[in-house]
Amino acid sequence: MHIIWSAIIGLVIGFIAKFLMSGTGPSGCIPTALLGIAGSVFAGWIGQALGWYREGQPAGFIASIIGAVILLWIYKLLRKPGTPV
Repeated sequence: MHIIWSAIIGLVIGFIAKFLMSGTGPSGCIPTALLGIAGSVFAGWIGQALGWYREGQPAGFIASIIGAVILLWIYKLLRKPGTPV
């Protein structure tokens, strides 16, 4: 059940991040959910490195969105110009 809940929350976080970064990133439900999950993991990793979270503690909802937006921004920087999204 935890995996299903993570996928649903990841999908919501991914949709919000893609809305904030309008028009960037891969499209589709599965890539969007993976983006949200990766954003949450990234935010948790950064939060643990900065001492905001203890080991094993997940990132919060807002931090997960910020993590997903940062990952989308990195994706946009690394994507070659003219390459379809």
